[in-house]
Amino acid sequence: MVKWTEEERQTIRSVWEKVDIDETGPQLIARALIVYPWTERYFGTFGDIFTTSAILTNAKVATHGKVVLRALDRAVKNLDNITETYAALSRLHYEKLKVDPDNFRLLADCITITIACKLKAALNPQVQATWQKFLSAVVEAMNNQYK
Repeated sequence: MVKWTEEERQTIRSVWEKVDIDETGPQLIARALIVYPWTERYFGTFGDIFTTSAILTNAKVATHGKVVLRALDRAVKNLDNITETYAALSRLHYEKLKVDPDNFRLLADCITITIACKLKAALNPQVQATWQKFLSAVVEAMNNQYK
């Protein structure tokens, strides 16, 4: 279990308040598929996601990005219980979807980069360190079933 200072909690909430799920969600999944093209194997029902332009215009990619960020919203709202909050989601990705757990870390990096592109200087080193601590806790929770 991660221990959060009040300053860290405020920082996480402050970053999250600036995230527009409808804008950022599609961008982060597109980034993940473009930068890590092997991840397309998990999205076989998404149709054509084999080129950058196809990824950027794919409605299923956009929708899934929003789903991911809505799940991240649950973690922001449950900072003291992220593992339990993500227990069913971790089980789904492990048992049914068979997702390689390293992809959660890659996705967390894409989330940070996408948010950094929007926040620019507001995501200073201290804020980024706190945000990445948060995402590390999320990744750990998603990896829980893989242990």
